[in-house]
Amino acid sequence: MNAEPNHLQEVQVEGPQPLVRDIPKGEDYPVEALGVLREAVEAVEDKTQAPVAIAAQSALSIASLAVQGFADVETLGGTAPSSLFCLTIARSGERKTGCDKLLMAGLRDFEDQRAVDYACTLADAEREIKLYEAQETKLIRAASGAGGKAVEARADLKAMMRRPELPLSPNRTATDPTFEGLVKLYALGHPSLGLFTDEGGGFFGGHAMNGENRLKTCAGLSGLWDGTPINRTRAGDGASTLRGRRLASHMMAQPVAVRPLLADPIANGQGFLARFLICEPESNIGRRTRVGYNPESDAVLARFSAKLSGYLGAQMPLREGTRNQLEPAILKMSESAKGLLWEYYQETERAQRPGDKFCHVTPYASKSAEQAARIAAVQTLWASTEANTVSVAVMADAITLARFYLSEVVRLANAAVVSEKIDRAETLRRWLLNSWAEDIVLPSQILNRGPNALRETHKIKEALKILESYGWVVPLPVGVVVNGKSRKLAYRIIRE
Repeated sequence: MNAEPNHLQEVQVEGPQPLVRDIPKGEDYPVEALGVLREAVEAVEDKTQAPVAIAAQSALSIASLAVQGFADVETLGGTAPSSLFCLTIARSGERKTGCDKLLMAGLRDFEDQRAVDYACTLADAEREIKLYEAQETKLIRAASGAGGKAVEARADLKAMMRRPELPLSPNRTATDPTFEGLVKLYALGHPSLGLFTDEGGGFFGGHAMNGENRLKTCAGLSGLWDGTPINRTRAGDGASTLRGRRLASHMMAQPVAVRPLLADPIANGQGFLARFLICEPESNIGRRTRVGYNPESDAVLARFSAKLSGYLGAQMPLREGTRNQLEPAILKMSESAKGLLWEYYQETERAQRPGDKFCHVTPYASKSAEQAARIAAVQTLWASTEANTVSVAVMADAITLARFYLSEVVRLANAAVVSEKIDRAETLRRWLLNSWAEDIVLPSQILNRGPNALRETHKIKEALKILESYGWVVPLPVGVVVNGKSRKLAYRIIRE
């Protein structure tokens, strides 16, 4: 084999390498499939100009909280709660909180009013308990003696009324995102709760999901999604079981907080994340330039809030003899709805075969038919909690939504897991290419004018080192003159 002389060889310098795998653009959110929730979602989109998917996630989860206590839903494998877990991935500034605030207004008003009532009844209950305990102590002391008075005291003890109880906590949403906090609230409060946070990064990266608690949190929340009883063990009180509890959830978090979890063996091995409806909508930042909104949107959201408050205040079915153990009705599927769901199940099942499109997201694909049934239940019950059947039209819409969420998981799972350091470096790379007009940059210029995530010198130097290793910047010799001054550290930007 003949080789060309070295002086004739053409040397090609390899260009910059990507830091992260580009995530393909997702499908448009099928807002037309939201049915009875569509009007409210479009009103939120109109007022906030946020991605419609964020408003849809909020509406589905809030509606689930409102109706999950009334009925479980028939699925292809038995029954399941009509509870939905939603996870929205979006960067800061996407107006996630604004969407939630508009749709949760009725919930917050309801909780505020119930808190006032609770304060009054709590004080009365505490006085009754003190009187009960004083009377009980007096009778026990008398009963421990002898003679006729002791016999009479024992009879009075047996005749005493049941010990007064504290009123149930009026909260419908959890403020403590740990599983222990949820269990405590279930024991002392309403059996239908919501776990809502626009700071999902604090949950996924906090105490509830640290190395020590991750398994317990994933298992506990998965059990609540499944509707299984909660086994509760407390020091001094022994073990007890909490039955008939339901949980709806909407967590909103930034990509860097969630993507590592998509590859976490515990979160995925137990199917924890597969219980969530996950989406990462395309950003609207920079395009929200419309002035004003349709005044009818306020009327739509007022009707949504009124309906939400009405459902929250209605009596949910409880097991006889209990005050906070749900005994939901069963929402059946019509035969045509069931047939449609079977077709969807078979479609997703076949696509999980090796090499097929769902083979790498089998936990999600395996639950997609059940997710469709749950979505259909929420839509049906939001229309009327007296409903007893899911129609084929509602099931068709629910399958459309379930199919969208499954496509989102496929899209996101194909992306590389991004560490926090790589995410900062990618942020800097985009800023240098899109916002910095010069070919040379100094760390001090990035500190003063760069992205907010890079307002610390050590983070800037770290990000520049990463960009250097990937070929996006080249360090200039020490002492190079930039803007009339000798510089210890300066970089030339490679723009492909």
